[in-house]
Amino acid sequence: MSLIQDPSSFDAITTFEGQDAVVALCGKVENLAASELSAALNATIDRHPTSVVLDLTELDFMGAAGMVAVADAEKRLATEGIKLTVRSPSALVSDLLAMLETAEETRLEVELPEHDHLGPEQQGRAPVVSQRVGSSMAADDLRRLTAMPADPDVVDGALRLIVELARTSVVGADGVSISLQRHGRLSTVAASDQTILAMDADQYSTGEGPCVDASLKGHWFHAESLATETRWPAFTPKAQELGIKAIMSSPLTSLDRPVGALNIYSRTASTFEIRDQEAAAGFAAKASAILSDAQVGVSDTQMAMRFQEALRSRDVVALAKGVIMEREGIDEDEAFTALLRLSLEHGEALRESAAATVRSVVQAEIVRSVPND
Repeated sequence: MSLIQDPSSFDAITTFEGQDAVVALCGKVENLAASELSAALNATIDRHPTSVVLDLTELDFMGAAGMVAVADAEKRLATEGIKLTVRSPSALVSDLLAMLETAEETRLEVELPEHDHLGPEQQGRAPVVSQRVGSSMAADDLRRLTAMPADPDVVDGALRLIVELARTSVVGADGVSISLQRHGRLSTVAASDQTILAMDADQYSTGEGPCVDASLKGHWFHAESLATETRWPAFTPKAQELGIKAIMSSPLTSLDRPVGALNIYSRTASTFEIRDQEAAAGFAAKASAILSDAQVGVSDTQMAMRFQEALRSRDVVALAKGVIMEREGIDEDEAFTALLRLSLEHGEALRESAAATVRSVVQAEIVRSVPND
């Protein structure tokens, strides 16, 4: 996997309407492309616009370096009293921007046990992170209904960003990696340095370690001090030889199934405090959301079944919209809004509300067809 950005995969087009500037980005902004973005934004600012809109409608991915370029431009514009507006980012880019905000402001809400640290293994689910972006059951259902596998390069780029942000946000972190199950085996898709790559590889080769256990069992594992650790006798000495003294692994899930782990390594024992555990849980939740949206870990057979289910769901929703349009004399958009409102009022998925609407019509027809005595 190359970390060098293909120049042809990124473009920035600046247009002016009077003194109002629009900078439209397309492709992927990471590594070398970030300097191109910075140059484009600086050139726009040099023309002293009255407003600047950053249009991300066609942007697939933005890495940490690209976000730094945007942040620098925003600061420069702010000194001139000009606001930078972001237009129509994709769901993935919105998540990445939210991650950057989380890393900078450390605004995480995590449900944790009422003591200073989690235990060596948190049984069951990992710490639950509440999302600040409002969502409804119907909205989640719509997102999953239309979700199809994302470009693996885009997914890996998003995971590299999470590694970068976790490395700089978690106090005591000397290295971070993300392990994923691919083609029946664990592999490292993002790592902060070669030592961390070696740490992951040692766990894969020995078949043991917090990263392996978190990936397979879906539990949170914390080795506060490898000097007293007894759970992984084959791996622990290898980690100590490389100077690692503490490890924290948080499970990653895709569609509620464990598929990997976010691994944070430290050269200092007992260094991960409650805020570090919260931050790790937050970044793991973000990574899991991205993996679920990309449907990572879903087999071809499962994918085919999901696709057929999606088609059936769309058919039911289309029928329900037709029923509402005829019954209430409204157009298609208004019918969909009415159906969505119905699902929210009943606290059920969109397809369930659609199916109930169709059933009501069928039942009414049956009742009308029964002769009166």
